[in-house]
Amino acid sequence: MLPYWPQLLLFMSAVMLLALYGLTASGHFPAEVRSQALKGGSGAAALWGSATIAGIAAGLTLLRGWDTLPWHAAVIGAGAMLLFAPLLLRPLPDSFVNGRLGLLAFSAGAAVPALLLWRPWP
Repeated sequence: MLPYWPQLLLFMSAVMLLALYGLTASGHFPAEVRSQALKGGSGAAALWGSATIAGIAAGLTLLRGWDTLPWHAAVIGAGAMLLFAPLLLRPLPDSFVNGRLGLLAFSAGAAVPALLLWRPWP
């Protein structure tokens, strides 16, 4: 049994949600292809605010993963999640992926396991 499996599962879930966020956000760049709803004030705030949250979550995840996980488990777990992310994104509706809700859901979703990684472990 792996003594670090809870941390590994949280790390992998954070990487998965960050990969989903990255795929979702990449559809909004360059600005010319961005939907009208995301070009205005609140749409731009949602896009850049979610990018900030995702960036912080990525930093927290990488720092804690580096500190608590063996490198081989982190590489295999993160690699598997990066490969699996496009398959998970494909069945989601375009309105979700191309809108604000996808950006906010994936960035907030990534923040949860990233923060949980920082709780004290026995």
